[in-house]
Amino acid sequence: MRAIWKGAITFGLVNVPVKVYSATEDHDISLHQVHDKDGGRIRYQRRCEVCGKVIDFDHIDKAFDDGERTVVLTNDDLHSLPQERSREIDVVEFVPNEQIDPIMFDRSYFLEPDSKSNKAYALLRRTLEETERTAIVHFALRQKTRLGALRVRGDVLMLQSLLWDDEVREATFPALDERVRLSAKELEMSHALVESFESDFTPGKFSDDYQIELRQLIDAKLKKGDAVSTEETFGERPEEDGGEVLDLMEALRRSVESSRGASKKAPAKSASAKSASGKSAPAKSAPAKKAKAG
Repeated sequence: MRAIWKGAITFGLVNVPVKVYSATEDHDISLHQVHDKDGGRIRYQRRCEVCGKVIDFDHIDKAFDDGERTVVLTNDDLHSLPQERSREIDVVEFVPNEQIDPIMFDRSYFLEPDSKSNKAYALLRRTLEETERTAIVHFALRQKTRLGALRVRGDVLMLQSLLWDDEVREATFPALDERVRLSAKELEMSHALVESFESDFTPGKFSDDYQIELRQLIDAKLKKGDAVSTEETFGERPEEDGGEVLDLMEALRRSVESSRGASKKAPAKSASAKSASGKSAPAKSAPAKKAKAG
């Protein structure tokens, strides 16, 4: 990994120098656009509307247009803003972990200690763990002032940028104002269905099936040429049934029966998931037999 930013966490008089790394990456297969007639690559050009020339990034500034006037902002203008020059991740408060709504999370970053001694880093990490608190921080990154949540993930301090309050929409749907009557039996069956799906979340057992199938299609085309059908690569797909209409209770009953039947079988990782990870899911150990009474 390569650090994208350097700065320091500050709270009170304590200063913790850190390097910032992107914590996530995109695994999607990269595709580009081509002309369907001859396969020629489609490229977009940054063409000036005044002189008609194609412009390099080095000669492109930003501008604000209020409908009547245009204000041009150069890179020097933007870098001159005090917040852009700041290299501090400033702690403004410590809040209980559960008070942060996950909808506010934006991007995630790992923080590496950037000093000869990581004692201050370890102290902050340990304090957050033992107090079960998240630090709300203020920082500037890539020409934006940001709000962030500083928390612990394993042995690492993680910084997650947060959306501003006015960036989260309110959900106001008229349908939610209607009163709905739920019977005790419907709730009982719904609870039973939830219990039949109960598990501990293990991210590694899930795979991006679309990307796996896309890779299979690309490999098939590379091997046989462009004239390869989806059916030839993946086999015929079963057609969807006519969409039988069931009432809620009947749908719940069938779902519970189906999930209970499936739970009796040992879970197996799909072939597509195995090909994505290169490994099979770890098998569960059999329960120890009880010793016979003497």
